[in-house]
Amino acid sequence: MQTKAESTVKHNFTKQLVFSAAAIALATIISVVIKLPSLPNGGSVTLFSMLIMCLIGYWYGPKTGLIACVAYGILQFIVGPYFVHPAQVLLDYPLAFGALGLSGFFWKQKNGLLKGYIVGVLGRLLCHEISGLIFYTSYVGTMDGNIAAIIASLLYNLSYILPEAILTVILLALPPIKNLMASLKKMAQ
Repeated sequence: MQTKAESTVKHNFTKQLVFSAAAIALATIISVVIKLPSLPNGGSVTLFSMLIMCLIGYWYGPKTGLIACVAYGILQFIVGPYFVHPAQVLLDYPLAFGALGLSGFFWKQKNGLLKGYIVGVLGRLLCHEISGLIFYTSYVGTMDGNIAAIIASLLYNLSYILPEAILTVILLALPPIKNLMASLKKMAQ
């Protein structure tokens, strides 16, 4: 027979699993169905899919957020793979999307969702930038001092991450959305 504490822990785990799975499914659907055309070497602007993934960390903290976002990254590779090298796959999928789970480190802070979202997006950008520098410099130059490679990779990655980030930050600044996010967090708990 379960004690009340064991039952509560099991209930919380089940709720986390259900809410996380729903967020992953919604973000995946959005990233596949509602997106601008993809860029030639991967990347596309989606409608708030990064926000949806950051919500998991905001609701449940870094551990759950990171695990769910890494799982989402693996799912993104399965749904729409872009493969050059195994290390590139690691950087562009589980690590880059996993970085969105960094939002969980701000889950108990005032304006934690906004702070966490910005940090998560910057983490994702950093992973894509490293991948671009390592694996795509052949398009613009070499690693040995060619600043053009750094700039080209950054501009390429910003071209699809920045528009979504700007739209999301504007959305999160709206009072009704702030209230909605607070209500969702209470519901998820």
